[in-house]
Amino acid sequence: MKAFVSIAAVLFFAFASPVGAKPALWYKWRSVSGDTVCAQTSPGPGWARLETAYVDPRCQRRDRRADDDARTRNRK
Repeated sequence: MKAFVSIAAVLFFAFASPVGAKPALWYKWRSVSGDTVCAQTSPGPGWARLETAYVDPRCQRRDRRADDDARTRNRK
């Protein structure tokens, strides 16, 4: 019984570690009328997402990962 509990505990802790999930990015969205908002998902129909990704809900701090990805794509 002790062996089973030990194996179960090892398996639990082995698979319970964080998988490396990252928070969703924020984007500026522009409406047809020219208004802009900062949101993680589309505010609805008639809104277009601008390319720059941000890490805060005020859309002030740019996401470095997205900038690095864009530089890598431009090199190819």
